[in-house]
Amino acid sequence: MIPAMPDEFREAMARLASGVVVVSAKSGDRYHGLTASTLVAVSVQPPLVLVSLEHETATLAAVRDTRRFNVSALTRDQEFTAERFAGRAPAVDADWRAIPHRLAANGIPLIESAAAWLECEVTEIHTAGDHDVCIARVTTATSGAGDTLILWDRSFWTVR
Repeated sequence: MIPAMPDEFREAMARLASGVVVVSAKSGDRYHGLTASTLVAVSVQPPLVLVSLEHETATLAAVRDTRRFNVSALTRDQEFTAERFAGRAPAVDADWRAIPHRLAANGIPLIESAAAWLECEVTEIHTAGDHDVCIARVTTATSGAGDTLILWDRSFWTVR
């Protein structure tokens, strides 16, 4: 049996840089979103991505229900937005009134002024520890502008 090592594991993983995104979803007339640092390109043909979402979140519940989500890849100027969707700043209301956004063709929000946007349809969901791994087909991919926000060593950075 492997001994528990959550602190050591978190510390080791903090040494890996990753892009910061907001994964958004819709359930009924409510919008949901969370900050994630796990977005992986799985395949180009067909275009597939993987996101990892914590079990007890409203965002994951909406993704499971609708089988859709969007991704907004944040820029360095959107650090406060990342903090809000991570739950470390003022909460985001269900209508996202304080978040500059637009609705994609699928009715799910995309955050304005992001570095890139993806609209996704879930093909598979797998339970993995305290998260679910969602694999999705990208139906629309759009590039924005700005320096991409990076998470490294528990701090935000950008590469230039």
